[in-house]
Amino acid sequence: MASGDEVKADVRERGANNQFSERRLWMQLQVFGGCTDPKPLVRALEAHRIEGALYHDLNDPRGIGVLAIGEDPKFFASALREVLNAEPFAALPHKPEFSMFGRTYSSGFEADLDEWLCKRPRRTALNPAWPWAIWYPLRRTGAFSRLEPKEQGEIIREHGILGHKYGDADFAHDIRLACHGLDVHDNDFVIGLVGKKLHPLSHLVQTMRKTAQTSQYLQTLGPFFVGLALWQSAQR
Repeated sequence: MASGDEVKADVRERGANNQFSERRLWMQLQVFGGCTDPKPLVRALEAHRIEGALYHDLNDPRGIGVLAIGEDPKFFASALREVLNAEPFAALPHKPEFSMFGRTYSSGFEADLDEWLCKRPRRTALNPAWPWAIWYPLRRTGAFSRLEPKEQGEIIREHGILGHKYGDADFAHDIRLACHGLDVHDNDFVIGLVGKKLHPLSHLVQTMRKTAQTSQYLQTLGPFFVGLALWQSAQR
């Protein structure tokens, strides 16, 4: 191939009608145990103007989950790291098995790229009307990657239709993050499901078990973190 015909690598997000963007949100969940009083944690997050949420861990009476949001990944390895290594977080045992980190991404068909990448995920994660959350990572099998694009699209569309049904009914709202190369277990995605009540979130997970993607093309799923927000930052 002649050098003039070579296709250059392009890592921008793209949407419909020739939209391109370098912006994206990064989100990280860090989980701790041993917390008997979360109020000092809330004060620390507010004092450092951390964007995100603090959850009670449903499956650990002393557990706490910190969801942090930012547009620069350096924030998670610098400013957030300093907050989590100082009191009152420093005294809490960390649970690295529940750590999740990912970025928003586009599929190329989004009518409003900035809305999809930055605005909608923030509104979803920080909506005080949706305090319940289930967060989990997943990894697809290699067989999925070998499917033709059309077949992949049909499988993904099945999930999308389910998500729209639950979202339109205000039962469950999703946050989808890519984590390729960002996860110690080589997961592909991090999924957040949030809503007013816990049962519809669990019901959606149950319903998705029957889809082709979950039943045939997932290699690993979880661990699952289930939390109830006790604090959420203001939406920016």
